[in-house]
Amino acid sequence: MQGLCTGVVILLTSGGKSSRLLVFSEDLFFIYLLPPIIFNAGFQVKKKQFFRNFMTIVLFGAVGTLISTGVISIGAMHFFKKMNIGSLDIGDYLAIGAIFSATDSVCTLQVLNQDETPLLYSLVFGEGVVNDATSVVFFNAIQSFDLSHINSSVAMQFFGNFLNLFVSSTILGVLAGLLSAYIIKKLYFGRHSTDREVALMILMAYLSYMLAELFYLSAILTVFFCGIVMSHYTWHNVTESSRVTTRHAFATLSFVAEIFIFLYVGMDALDIEKWKFVSHSPRTSVGVSAILLGLVLVGRAAFVFPLSFLSNLTKKSSYEKIDIKQQVTIWWAGLMRGAVSMALAYNQFTISGHTQLRGSAIMITSTITVVLFSTVVFGLMTKPLVRILLPSPKHNSNMSSEPSSPKYLTVPLLNGQDLEDNKGSSNFSHPTSLRMLLSTPSHTVHHYWRKFDDAFMRPVFGGRGFVPYVPGSPADESLLQWQQ
Repeated sequence: MQGLCTGVVILLTSGGKSSRLLVFSEDLFFIYLLPPIIFNAGFQVKKKQFFRNFMTIVLFGAVGTLISTGVISIGAMHFFKKMNIGSLDIGDYLAIGAIFSATDSVCTLQVLNQDETPLLYSLVFGEGVVNDATSVVFFNAIQSFDLSHINSSVAMQFFGNFLNLFVSSTILGVLAGLLSAYIIKKLYFGRHSTDREVALMILMAYLSYMLAELFYLSAILTVFFCGIVMSHYTWHNVTESSRVTTRHAFATLSFVAEIFIFLYVGMDALDIEKWKFVSHSPRTSVGVSAILLGLVLVGRAAFVFPLSFLSNLTKKSSYEKIDIKQQVTIWWAGLMRGAVSMALAYNQFTISGHTQLRGSAIMITSTITVVLFSTVVFGLMTKPLVRILLPSPKHNSNMSSEPSSPKYLTVPLLNGQDLEDNKGSSNFSHPTSLRMLLSTPSHTVHHYWRKFDDAFMRPVFGGRGFVPYVPGSPADESLLQWQQ
């Protein structure tokens, strides 16, 4: 956000000639700036919290984005036709829905803290990653499908393409992460070289992103899951110095990319060339921006509250349910729009960064206005809203990363030695697997995943507790805590 303001200041001091300094390019954004941010988010994310809420995240990110896209598209079609802003077809209106349904994951990282609000962070950021992928997929589908004849077969084809894209992108990211872990664990070249280990991890992560782009998959999902797998396996296979280096190097690259994105958008925001076409009708431009902001508010509310209600119906434990205050926070924290919206808008309404049509120029300037307003206003108000609506995490079990649950909930997570100790100390009766699955599904799935992971995955790909001691990589518990 500071970078965005700095970009505006630089632009003003340069006389508004940002086109001579920097022209917003969706290729630069998607290929060079976004990968380190999304990868670091997956590398640093608390995996237990993320996968515990995975179904809710997918529900919000996929179904919710489609609902929001429909609301914004229908609303834009209804209002803009009356305003006579230019020639926009059905494809343009659907593209508008996809553009303004894409949340800003970068801003989410800035305004929410996964240590203070782990549930909200995992839901809002996880939804943002899936949301960006869904918006990009839907946007690409709009440009590839024949929208003059929309029927059930086209809708089913789109749904099938999205499902295939989601699964394929995830698998590619997982395979890239596992390959990096296997190479470092088995081949041993440069095992004592921090430079080579760090370079290999960075190159494998970027390779997964570029392969996803090459195969027309969702590179965002691919590099995110690659980061998760690398943090679970690869990171434990390298030396201690490499662990410290990678942890700070990825965070630094992510931070620099975030600042540059805000600087990038800020410098492009007041480019005089973009505003010449709307200077003769400023009221129309302001009206379009206000309508789009209103549609963003309504479109997000249209899925956050209903889908939260449906998600709560599937959860029996009160600490896993999303209460109304958390729903309001999730709704508000996801209102920010950023560089993804900018990139999609430029792709739809410009040619080589420039436009000569009045309707397209209005949409570009309105997108810039919505991005600036939502980032500054909604972004600045998110942290105060969290403090007002939600009590301190120290006194709120709903916001803790690990719930204070009855003992039978934690028993499936214990290892064999702990179970043996419990046998002699209590008359505890172990529930059946089916009963465990029905009562505590997330803990049961985690229990069986740990058994499979310890028996098959970690012996092959390494990980905590499965890497032999080598000079230069002693066990360091303080470094392992952040992975929990």
